[in-house]
Amino acid sequence: MHHKVTIEPFRIKVVEQIKLTTEEERQVFLKNANYNPFLLHSNEVIIDLLTDSGTSAMSSEQWAGIMRGDESYAGASSWQRMENTIKDLTGYTYILPTHQGRAAEHLLYSRIGGAGKVFISNTHFDTTRANIEFTGAKAIDLPIEEGKHPEVIHPFKGNLDTKALLRTIENYGPKNVAAVILTVTNNSGGGQPVSMANARAVAEICKKHSILFILDACRIAENSWYIRDHEAGYEDKTYRQIAQEMFGLADGCIMSAKKDALVNMGGFLALKDLDLAISCRTVLIITEGYSTYGGLSGRDMEAIAQGLEEVFDEDYLDYRIKSTAYLGNHLDAMGIPVIKPIGGHAVYVDARSFYPHIPPHEFPGQSLVCELYLKAGIRSCEIGSVMFGKYDEQGQLIPAEMELVRLAIPRRVYTQSHIDYVIETFRELKKERHLAKGFRITYEPPFLRHFTARFEPLGGKDSPQVAGLEKGGVFA
Repeated sequence: MHHKVTIEPFRIKVVEQIKLTTEEERQVFLKNANYNPFLLHSNEVIIDLLTDSGTSAMSSEQWAGIMRGDESYAGASSWQRMENTIKDLTGYTYILPTHQGRAAEHLLYSRIGGAGKVFISNTHFDTTRANIEFTGAKAIDLPIEEGKHPEVIHPFKGNLDTKALLRTIENYGPKNVAAVILTVTNNSGGGQPVSMANARAVAEICKKHSILFILDACRIAENSWYIRDHEAGYEDKTYRQIAQEMFGLADGCIMSAKKDALVNMGGFLALKDLDLAISCRTVLIITEGYSTYGGLSGRDMEAIAQGLEEVFDEDYLDYRIKSTAYLGNHLDAMGIPVIKPIGGHAVYVDARSFYPHIPPHEFPGQSLVCELYLKAGIRSCEIGSVMFGKYDEQGQLIPAEMELVRLAIPRRVYTQSHIDYVIETFRELKKERHLAKGFRITYEPPFLRHFTARFEPLGGKDSPQVAGLEKGGVFA
């Protein structure tokens, strides 16, 4: 019998209390957080869709591994287990453990970046771009044309535009291209998958021009599901085999284990080249920790090793992709504009279309993020002109390509009734969408401003004036 309902392929063994707040309470909480959900306290949130990073529920086997963690400073057995698992999965020789993905980005991009260098990607994620720009290098995004249009259906909208890649390499000169980074799945581009054919084409171009090719592989298991489902010739391969084939095309990878390794903290850099690995390891030992733990405890390494096995489980991946699609398809059916097809780890709402009366310089995504929280205690993340907008010489905002709100779904955390609550909230918001107001920024830092920026609502009678910068929980 073919079941229409996709059930969670696990039982719940431990529960965590959710505090059910009222709308009146949330108005105070949001005002105190200067209208930035990143500055809310977690106990003020009912459903937390801010990120799928580090928010997974771990399995009983992972918790058992935590008890087994070997906390020896050097050469711990937990490190050997993690290293062997990663070597087997990726095929890369040199594994550098880090406390999370951005630490691995720092190790590699601070070595190969610098003024005059360019990095090319399908879409650089926010921390990737920040790590690159921090070295003085330039980050260039080259998604395919379909990837820039939320409503267009294409099975692999995360692909990198290979014609544009060739033009860009020619334009800057191969020697000045520090690396090509393929992010699978393409998070900032709507969580869209990348095809094996695209990865192969990128690999061939990089090889021909002697350019380093790196995979940002934090969601490679989810990407493998799409390849098996949508790309000819992969129907009979396991998800793990598909991932291994993709790793085999690149010179190395960066992985935040906080996504598809199903853990709350950890990451790694894995490379084929010894000289590059040695120069990165020097920075690792100075900034992260010794080369066999790199900022991780033994118990974390046990959990990562176990998580990298579990994530390729057929039933788990099927549930993961289909349960995300459940949310996206329901929103789409009620006329909420979402990026299609629905991504694996998140549903991206097109806030520009949802709030056509709010212009980009008044941040429609931030407006939707605040409305979701006020109405239902749902925390989400703006991926638009707050996160990616820049300023011209006159200080005028250059808007982002898209104004999105990401509903990122933590792995193995929420049940269908939680997701039904989110769907119901959008039904309410849709009725009142003409009433939503824009925002202005009252404080922002020079890098990664979305994490700590402060806002005030425009034209609302409750517009608070931010007195000084000490309010909001995170120091300026």
